[in-house]
Amino acid sequence: MIKNNIKKGNYLDILLRSDKTVFSTKEIALLWRESSSPAFRNRLNDYVKKGKLIRLRKGLYSKEKNYDKFELGVKVYNPSYISFETVLYKAGVIFQYYKKIFLASYLTRDIEVDNQKYSYHKIKDPVLTNKSGVQQKDNYSIASPERAFLDTVYLNKGYHFDNLSSIDWEKVFSILPVYNNKSMKKRVKKYQKNA
Repeated sequence: MIKNNIKKGNYLDILLRSDKTVFSTKEIALLWRESSSPAFRNRLNDYVKKGKLIRLRKGLYSKEKNYDKFELGVKVYNPSYISFETVLYKAGVIFQYYKKIFLASYLTRDIEVDNQKYSYHKIKDPVLTNKSGVQQKDNYSIASPERAFLDTVYLNKGYHFDNLSSIDWEKVFSILPVYNNKSMKKRVKKYQKNA
């Protein structure tokens, strides 16, 4: 255990200097070089009561009201990454806008945190943990348009895409083996042919 040499009053400064906008209890404990002791929990609760930290959900905190919603999304259920309609809309592959944030994860669940809806879709572990086509951006992971396209095809057999002209098919076929799915390969070739 690392000895904690942090002076009283400097705990909050450590969080404020971080480029993260959302922190798990575990991350705060590491930054403060503490275990999850009663004193640690009391300090956290005290910062929340005084309005210096915002409790977003059990075990998740923010230092400001304008935290990154994508960053929160990937921290609620980990591992997960931003994908599906959230990425496809930004890339112009689908035209329907969803206020909800879509993520690939190890479970399927819809939740709401601070008036923001999150939709997690289960993808088998070997696919979820493979980083092909998944980029680290700021403090969260996000699928490339090609990976989001494949994630969507993987979970939805007859999905309608509005505009596949921005999809890089070379990238699609380099990521495709991650899914290890022959019928999916046929569906992808069909989408390419009709693009």
